[in-house]
Amino acid sequence: MDITYLLWLQDIRITAHDGWTTFMQGVSSFGSSYALLLPILIYWCWDKRRGLLTLASLYVCLALTALIKLTACVYRPWVRDPRVVPAGKLPSSYSFPSRHTSMATTIYLGASVTLWQHKKTKWLVVLCVLAALLTGFSRNYLGVHTPQDVLVGLILSVVCLCGVWKLGGYLQQHPENENRILLITAVACLIALGYIYYKSYPMDYVDGKLLVSPRKAIHSGFESIGGLFAFCLARYIEKTWIRFQATGLHMKGIVYGMIGLIPLYLLLEYTEKPLKHLLGAPMGCFTWAACLTFYIVALYPLILKWRFGQK
Repeated sequence: MDITYLLWLQDIRITAHDGWTTFMQGVSSFGSSYALLLPILIYWCWDKRRGLLTLASLYVCLALTALIKLTACVYRPWVRDPRVVPAGKLPSSYSFPSRHTSMATTIYLGASVTLWQHKKTKWLVVLCVLAALLTGFSRNYLGVHTPQDVLVGLILSVVCLCGVWKLGGYLQQHPENENRILLITAVACLIALGYIYYKSYPMDYVDGKLLVSPRKAIHSGFESIGGLFAFCLARYIEKTWIRFQATGLHMKGIVYGMIGLIPLYLLLEYTEKPLKHLLGAPMGCFTWAACLTFYIVALYPLILKWRFGQK
C-alpha cells in the first residue's frame, strides 16, 4: 500500500507543472536547514528558556533518529520497488525514519510553543504546523520516503518535544539535578557512538554497486549524536559560567541576533570539509557538529552577554 501511494504521487508529480516539484524540494530543504534559525533566534533574542528547550528537543530527536535509522537499516523506496523514481538527487542514507521530517517537525512545533505565548504571534502557529506537515508530505511527494518513514519521524518529534519540555519543567523545580542529567546524556551519546561504529550493517550489492555505504551512514550518525553530546557540554558551560539573558525583541537585540548568524553560516559552509580532511571521518563530522552546537549554545551567548553588559 505504501508503494502504491508513492506511485500515485509520482503520477501526479509527472503530470503536474515542474514548479510544484521545485516548491516541494524547497519546502523539504528549508525545513532541514534555514528553519533552524527559528529556535536559535528565540534562544538568543526572545525567550532563552523556550529556545533552549526547543534546541534540546531537536538535538535529542536528531540523535534518536540517527540511532533508529542505523539500527533498522531500511532501504529507500526505489530499492524496494524500481518503479519508484524519486525527484532530484538520490539520498545515500537509509530511509527509516525521515530525518527531514523529524527535524522540521521539532523545530516548527517547538517554536510554536513560544509563538503561542504572545497575542501578536499566535497566528504564526498555524503556519508552523502547516510547514511541519508539508515538510513530511514533501518527502513522500518527492519519492524519497515512505509514509511510514514520515509518520514515525513526526511521532518521534512530538515524543521528544513532550519529553524534553516536561523534563524542563521538572528541572525548573529541581535545578540541582540538571548536571546529572547532562552527564548521563553525554555518556549515553558516547555509548551510542560506539554502537553505531562497531555494529554490523547489510552489505547488499546491485550490479556491483553497494546499495548503501555503511561508512557514509556512520558519518551522518556521528554528526547527529555528536551534536547532542556537544549540547550537553555547551549547556553545562553556559549555565555554570556564562548565564546570559536573551537580548530582547528590540532593534539592537535583533540586529545582534542577525549578526550572530554570519559566523554560523561560515561555520556551516566552510568548515565541514576541512575538518573531515584534517581529522578524517567520522571524527570530522563529530567535531563539525560539536563546533556548530557550541557556537549556538555557549560562544555567541557569551558575546551577547559581554556586548549588552549583562552581569
